[in-house]
Amino acid sequence: MTERGRSLLSAKRDDYDFDPESVSVADEDVLDLLEPAVQEWWVDQFGEFVPGNGGFFTPPQRGAIPLIHERKNALICAPTGSGKTLASFTAIINELFRRDRESPDGLDNSVYCLYVSPLKSLANDIHRNLTEPLEGIADIAAGRDETIDIRHAIRHGDTSSNDRQKMLETTPHILNTTPETLAILLNSPKFKEKLRTVEYVVVDEIHSLAENKRGTHLSVSLERLEALAESSPTRIGCSATVEPLDTVAEFLVGYEDGDPREYDIVDTRFVRDFDVELECPTDDLIRTPRDEVQARFYDRLHELVDSHTNTLVFTNTRSGAERVLHNLRETYLDIDETNSGCHHGSLSKERRQEIESKLKAGELQVVTTSTSLELGIDMPYIDLVVQVGSPKSVAALLQRVGRAGHQLGQTVEGRVIALDRDELVECAVMLTKAEEGFVDRVFIPENAFDVAAQQLYGMAINEIRPESEVRELLRRAYPYRNFSDDDFERLFRYLTADYDGLEDKNVYAKVWRDTNDAPDGEHHYEEYPVGEPLVGKRGRMARVIYMTNIGTIPDSFTCDVLVRGADQWVGTLDEAYLDTLEKGDVFVLGGDNFAYRYRRGSKVYVDRTSQRPTVPSWFSERLPLSYDLGREIAQFQADIVEKLQSGGAPAVRLWLRDRPLDENSVRAITRMFDEQVRYAGPESVATPSRLVIETELNRETYRRHYYVHSTYGRQFNDGLSRLLAYHCARRTNANVQVAVADNGFSISMPLNRKVDLGTILREADPDTVREDLRAALDGTDLLKRYFRINATRSLMILKRYKGYEKTAAQQQVSSEMLLSFAQELDEFAVMEETYREILEDKLNLAAIEEVLEAVQAGDVEVVDKQVSTPTPRAFGLATLMASDVVLAEDESAALREFHERVLDEIGEDDIELDVS
Repeated sequence: MTERGRSLLSAKRDDYDFDPESVSVADEDVLDLLEPAVQEWWVDQFGEFVPGNGGFFTPPQRGAIPLIHERKNALICAPTGSGKTLASFTAIINELFRRDRESPDGLDNSVYCLYVSPLKSLANDIHRNLTEPLEGIADIAAGRDETIDIRHAIRHGDTSSNDRQKMLETTPHILNTTPETLAILLNSPKFKEKLRTVEYVVVDEIHSLAENKRGTHLSVSLERLEALAESSPTRIGCSATVEPLDTVAEFLVGYEDGDPREYDIVDTRFVRDFDVELECPTDDLIRTPRDEVQARFYDRLHELVDSHTNTLVFTNTRSGAERVLHNLRETYLDIDETNSGCHHGSLSKERRQEIESKLKAGELQVVTTSTSLELGIDMPYIDLVVQVGSPKSVAALLQRVGRAGHQLGQTVEGRVIALDRDELVECAVMLTKAEEGFVDRVFIPENAFDVAAQQLYGMAINEIRPESEVRELLRRAYPYRNFSDDDFERLFRYLTADYDGLEDKNVYAKVWRDTNDAPDGEHHYEEYPVGEPLVGKRGRMARVIYMTNIGTIPDSFTCDVLVRGADQWVGTLDEAYLDTLEKGDVFVLGGDNFAYRYRRGSKVYVDRTSQRPTVPSWFSERLPLSYDLGREIAQFQADIVEKLQSGGAPAVRLWLRDRPLDENSVRAITRMFDEQVRYAGPESVATPSRLVIETELNRETYRRHYYVHSTYGRQFNDGLSRLLAYHCARRTNANVQVAVADNGFSISMPLNRKVDLGTILREADPDTVREDLRAALDGTDLLKRYFRINATRSLMILKRYKGYEKTAAQQQVSSEMLLSFAQELDEFAVMEETYREILEDKLNLAAIEEVLEAVQAGDVEVVDKQVSTPTPRAFGLATLMASDVVLAEDESAALREFHERVLDEIGEDDIELDVS
């Protein structure tokens, strides 16, 4: 360590329980990179952590600070609470302090660092966390007779026009913003000049952006910033546990000359100690009465809350978060409005901020939430996270449980409580894989036309530029690195409105595209050669249209549900729920059952029915199981079957006890698979090399049910079920109903219709899946909804124009008037993007093609099973109306009936009497 660093520690000898003169500090070189004032502040703040860390820095800080000091692009991947964001800021503050101190005139009145976060609340949180180090370091510098002024501010959609004007006059050196606001700033005639000095860009929670179109939009904005800035900004990405690291890093840094820019990865994803276990209120979720399961669940939850200081409870839906909190308050006298709260996206901003503030202050003993507290808002007092049900991916589990013990050195304590047999299996695999260091992959959308249309329009508005420059800039963004010349032609055809009849539909050209005229021509631009293909904006309102309509987060609305004929209003449905509905599907609303018929704009028309529901009420809220975790579940099932065949139920229990499961979970999982194999044989269990189709003839309801066992997640199953249902409907001319879950799907039709579903699956051609699925989407609400979303993102439909704002419902009406016209146009960009997004991002087309190729190659067999009643692994498929927290009474009765039939078939009252 340098003499300066050693003397600094020695001066503070009394503050530590070790002798700085005799102890070797592991990261002394990192400490020596900091300016004196910064170094002193850091030691004052974090010196007490030296014994635990072997130095003054956590592993991600130790890796990140030198890279930022050397101006190297870096992806910093570390669990929540390990200080990765603080490391980025400290390194940048340090460089700016040095610059300010060494320059006679100090820092320019301009932006040097951009911090981009996915949430306004997260930006606000970081903004507060920046104030403390900046003020602390400035105070120390003042004591050294140094005057240092580094300004910071926040800019997003809620920033007032007055504050925006002030930023032009007195510009922050560090600017916190969101992806949408960055795109606006790049097109702001005055403020974009303030971005030319940007030297650092920090993208926080990059994993939550990379997997959606907000990240796609940001990736192009970063390339536009790259072209604008005087020097290439250093890019720093901060992420929780994510995979694959190289892909996310390339997404961060972009491409140049066809190759990714250079980057370093700080991989400290597994530096925290986890104490995580799966619990179940009973070892028999079927025969234990529903009220007893619920009572045991709440008693255990209360016990956990009572034995910890601050507990955060995640549920899978907003309604679930509300219900859990309500039941805790109603049942236990020590939990009330003063020490508990609920936090989710449907609550007001003021209420959410109140809960966040109390959480950070340690004033709330328990808070329930859905997903809104998943990202990295600092909550130092939480010492336990409880997850109710499956969070659907290892990454989500680690992100949520990582909220506990929000400092390195503290053990992360989490409990996952499963109340459903299928989720019990999911969670058992999830916790096991988390212990092994497995992480689900992030899938990044590619070649999205709607985002490309927005960004190209923005470039054209800023200035007339060569088309080659536009192409090159877009291809530097990772999601567009493979954007072909044909893709560009399709995009330009839309942007120039090069389709007959398009302007008659009030869809006008947004850019012009032409070669540069000779000097005596009408349109000559002397800075470019004659004949150079150029692109420029069209329309006097272009800038206003762009600035008031950009973004990728779709508006949504609720639909009024009316009974046909009587026009009787019976309630509302979230429009996302309609994605799951086909004509004839039955759902529950207000306690009554309704059969879906059709939608007109924002009105849904239904018939009353006594038929059982086919689509669960929570379908649109829950996250889908990740494809990678689904594959691990298939392997888990294969391993269990092998254990059962070689050693019976005792061998399975012994094997499961090596995993982070309580005894109830061990016995419940063993019982389910033991019953499955005894009833239908080992070949009835889906594995990596086997898909299973079981067929049940239900003469009471006069329906033929096919239960397809496929563990690959709801997106995969949604796509495959649509494909098979499409072929079934074509062959039988019948009303085919589909219900989809994460571990499979069911297809049903009238009993007098019959298809060989196994043969259809075996003969499905991977090369025609895309074409068949496109045909299957025709006329569906899913297609109508996503066309509206993409038409709005592509600025084909304007949300705001000349002071008038269209609601999401009005946008839907406009889009339905355009849809049939758009479908007739040749390779129309907005239509093509609608199909691409549904097939690739929502229905996991690539995985379906991969599995069908394996089926045709003989690597995956399709097993057909005829059953008199659903097998235990199909119980969930046969009763898809299970609630998200406890089973509804009628579902419990149906499950018990299925279970008794299975036990009767195998001739046992209770197959698991062995207590070993």
